[in-house]
Amino acid sequence: MSQLFQSAIQRILPHRYPFLLVDRVTELVPGQRIVGVKCFTGNEEPPLGYSPDSPQVPTGILLEAVTQLGAILVLERPEMAGKIAVILQIPSARLLQPVQPGDVLRLEAEVLKLGERFGELRGTAYRDGELIAEGQMRFAVANAADVLPK
Repeated sequence: MSQLFQSAIQRILPHRYPFLLVDRVTELVPGQRIVGVKCFTGNEEPPLGYSPDSPQVPTGILLEAVTQLGAILVLERPEMAGKIAVILQIPSARLLQPVQPGDVLRLEAEVLKLGERFGELRGTAYRDGELIAEGQMRFAVANAADVLPK
């Protein structure tokens, strides 16, 4: 089990504020599963969502947070240095309850398939122990230098 904080997460993922959506990793079983935390605050731009009168975190932002957590799981291995995970497909996803600014979510991702260049993850999000979202994502692994701007 490992914990990762912002500096370690930023060494693995290319994302930065406001697009880095994983605050902390609380559990990590390399190549198998990962658990993390995302605190959505009212101060952040993306969680304001669709209506200022009824702020909700857009579903796409929540899916991106779970996907970033999964990318940490895939990319934290030493042989993945200089690589980036790119979402290819989200074959299934469902939001069971809306997420509001102020919510603290427990995010989880587990490996379903993991190859050298492609993989599939299952992700879930919980608020106060209750499942609020789940889905699967397929990804490709590429050289970061080939994908990211220089």
